[in-house]
Amino acid sequence: MGKEINGQGEERTAFEIGVVVPKRAVKESDESADCVEVLVRKFKEAGLIVERVIGIADEFIKLAAPLETLGRAAAELQIKKPTQMGMDLQFEWDDVEAFVRQPDGSLFSWRERFHCFNHLIYGIVNKRNSAVTLKFDDKEFHWELGKSLLQMLEAEGIVKQVFPLHDEIKRKQLLRNWALNWSGFTSQPIDDIYSYFGTKVATYFAFLGMYTRWMLFPAVFGITLQMVNLRSSQSMVLPIFFISIILWAVMFFQFWRRKNAALLTRWQISYSGVADPGCKISGSDWNSLQSPVELIKKVETDRAREKEVFQRAEWFGHMMRFRNDVIILLSIICLQLPFELAYAHLYEVTHPIALKYGLTAIYLLAIQYFTKIGGKLSVKLIKYENNESTEYRADSLVYKVFGLYFMQSYIGVFYHALLHRDFKTLRQVLIQRLIVSLVLENLMENCIPYLKYSYRKFGVRNKKRREKGSSTGKIQFTSRVEKEYLKPSYSASIGEELEDGLFDDFLELALQFGMIMMFACAFPLAFAFAALNNVTEIRADALKLLAMLKRPVPRAAATIGAWLNIFQAN
Repeated sequence: MGKEINGQGEERTAFEIGVVVPKRAVKESDESADCVEVLVRKFKEAGLIVERVIGIADEFIKLAAPLETLGRAAAELQIKKPTQMGMDLQFEWDDVEAFVRQPDGSLFSWRERFHCFNHLIYGIVNKRNSAVTLKFDDKEFHWELGKSLLQMLEAEGIVKQVFPLHDEIKRKQLLRNWALNWSGFTSQPIDDIYSYFGTKVATYFAFLGMYTRWMLFPAVFGITLQMVNLRSSQSMVLPIFFISIILWAVMFFQFWRRKNAALLTRWQISYSGVADPGCKISGSDWNSLQSPVELIKKVETDRAREKEVFQRAEWFGHMMRFRNDVIILLSIICLQLPFELAYAHLYEVTHPIALKYGLTAIYLLAIQYFTKIGGKLSVKLIKYENNESTEYRADSLVYKVFGLYFMQSYIGVFYHALLHRDFKTLRQVLIQRLIVSLVLENLMENCIPYLKYSYRKFGVRNKKRREKGSSTGKIQFTSRVEKEYLKPSYSASIGEELEDGLFDDFLELALQFGMIMMFACAFPLAFAFAALNNVTEIRADALKLLAMLKRPVPRAAATIGAWLNIFQAN
């Protein structure tokens, strides 16, 4: 919110949105026609608090909003919120005391605030009787009647980016109490994570923490089996271990559902109020892809006609999904299967253990590249599916990409299991896969964002030196907002059009869960490896979100979605 109370009881301005525009050496003489000046003035007229920061290469406009401004925007958006009576009613600023506060005491959640900010800044439209001529660096632009000013400036390239800003005080608190706090093992300030990042990120960390705690039982069981020489009793103990693992998994998912429901109740979130307005892909809105319901609204009111249109659209959607699934399946069979079998054969003829580890590392890097290609193909194919909502489109992508990863990750292991039928050989393969994959994933997950950030800073410094005509001299980034702008976004490896970075994090967990469940008897110690990795993963993911990436855009999610079905299928 615009004004918050700090520890000394004083008000502070919490800027939550950043707008990036190019830096100019000379401003327009007529400020009334300067598009950036007009934009800043309109922001102030909308009730926003504005602060301008001059960076090395760009200018930054930081935005905050008083509570009343957000409240009136929420009323215009007709946001429904729980009341003290236990009912969800449309928010009204005049009845603000009747509505229940968030766990951190604020009136609006981060997702609601972000929604209100979008409404305020993108809702600035030309209400005059004619188009307005604006200027920027001797170029003229026409702000058409009824058009959004910010959208027009984005289309013209004047506004480079609009992104959420980190709240430095809250960020440091989370760093101290969460990312850098190893004393709590799997304990996390979930309510603080929800307040700062939103429902989807908080749900992921709640799931990861509970999954890691529950992993302790099979980890201890597996270590015991590994240390004790079973000999003749192996044929009896291993089936008992496998059955106990199955029961453990069933109980875990049941208890997770209960915890998920408890969290939603605590955060005052209902399943009906979590639909995303739509995600952009290839320059267009997902909402522009008409669903059967949207098609029905556009036809005549005749019921027979409505039924015919609905059935035709529904069957068309089913056919498109079937076609896309066939394309993905054929790509796996024709392109990936020979590659997997070639790796398995090379692994057999390679004898030094160091070479086997090296071959496994090259193989894992290669399948990462192949799967990114398959994921991008899946995103393009889903454009033509007639899914009913963004959630269905995201779930469709999850199933397709996981199918690619499943084949790539497990077919080589199955090949070894069926070819040799020897626990010792299979255990050796699993150990190498687990160790190499854990090392590579953590390196790529944490090093790539830092390298991207360093490369962008290097590019900005070089550009500034060229403008000055000097190759010497140290250039310091003094503004925090410019550093945040240069950080990478929290996006999926297959592209940021449909899913955020949680796609990769959930995919990593699902592949790990499938590996340890399917080959539990061959390598019981895998559960201990997974538990150790997950404890590290909690802190590494927290550090990545707080220090290495931009603050993620809040996304609506009541559950972990299609990932729960995939975990249960494993």
